[in-house]
Amino acid sequence: MAPELLRKQDLYPFFRVIESEQGTSVLVNGKKVLMFGSNSYLGLTTHPKVKIASENAIKKYGSSVAGSRLLNGTTDLHIELEHRLACFLNKEAALLFTTGFQVNLGVIPSITQPNDSIILDRLNHASIIEGARLSKAPYVMFKHNDMISLEQKLQQSVDAEMRLIVVDGVFSMEGDLADLKGITQLAKQYNAVVMSDCAHAIGVIGEHGAGAASHFNVEKQVDLIGGTFSKSLASIGGFIASDAHTVEYIKHNSRSLIFSASPTPAAVAAALASLDIIESDDSLRLQLLKNTEYAIAAFNSLGFDTGKTETPIIPLFIKDDKKTHEMAMLLLEKGIFVNSIAAPAVSRNNSMIRFSLMATHTREQIDLAIDTIYQCAKKLKVPLSIEAHQ
Repeated sequence: MAPELLRKQDLYPFFRVIESEQGTSVLVNGKKVLMFGSNSYLGLTTHPKVKIASENAIKKYGSSVAGSRLLNGTTDLHIELEHRLACFLNKEAALLFTTGFQVNLGVIPSITQPNDSIILDRLNHASIIEGARLSKAPYVMFKHNDMISLEQKLQQSVDAEMRLIVVDGVFSMEGDLADLKGITQLAKQYNAVVMSDCAHAIGVIGEHGAGAASHFNVEKQVDLIGGTFSKSLASIGGFIASDAHTVEYIKHNSRSLIFSASPTPAAVAAALASLDIIESDDSLRLQLLKNTEYAIAAFNSLGFDTGKTETPIIPLFIKDDKKTHEMAMLLLEKGIFVNSIAAPAVSRNNSMIRFSLMATHTREQIDLAIDTIYQCAKKLKVPLSIEAHQ
């Protein structure tokens, strides 16, 4: 539905103004509501160590480096975080970008040529698709997490000089995991390169939260690992990690890196402090897992279709754009902030309420949210079913 039509019907659920820090509760229009729409999976955006690190960086470096990474925008903080990320992800080198979106816009076109082929999961994040569109190489899509479909695309691209498979580690709307074991096996068989965007996987799955490649124990088989700081790393920015030669090439050929201002010192310091916490203390990640398992089971017991999610991203499939927006607006009135996801973000028959958890949510907050969602679903006559999402 067009924005103007949604506004006329009082169903516009976007650009809602938050008047506080983003913890498990926030202020919207002066009213305290429970936040179940944030990507701060570990709740580190409000962690004292992260806030202090950011403040100290401003005191030392100022608010901005006022330039690109290539020229005057690289500080010792940037170098430190790149080294730390490379070690964390079991890669030789890493490179910081200004956003996670710019990682995919910059990396995919820079490492592909016209005679190559890019192969994407159909449900990949928009930034991956846009990166493929900017490439001079053709791209095709395989059915979501379908290894038979992927193999067909690999067979159809036998004449390509290089085949690049790009997938999300955790899919940002559906919450399920890419089948990296199956993908890397096929990549080895067909001599393809694998890139995984672990934006929603870092801090959530894998050893000490090292992401999807770590979770499946295929770090060596996944050639490039990308991600963002705006989720578990409680900041803003992005990165790519790979072998040293590839990172060096991207550093001097990625247009979204070369021609963008550098991440601010405060943002880099916040990400560094978050990484310190993630690497040294598994308690938040383990609590997030408990919250996730509890919430998925509760929603399923009430008949909600949550698809194949295994993560704190829990889709509640409504499959009706208007009713999805109605649900989000009604929930906000009742004190629950969730995200309304409809076309074109997803296909029209997959519109959903995107319910996302933090490690810092209490059981009481989760129970209240689930009960409120259930009551609102009944009021709006949302069909509930225990059948799995197809």
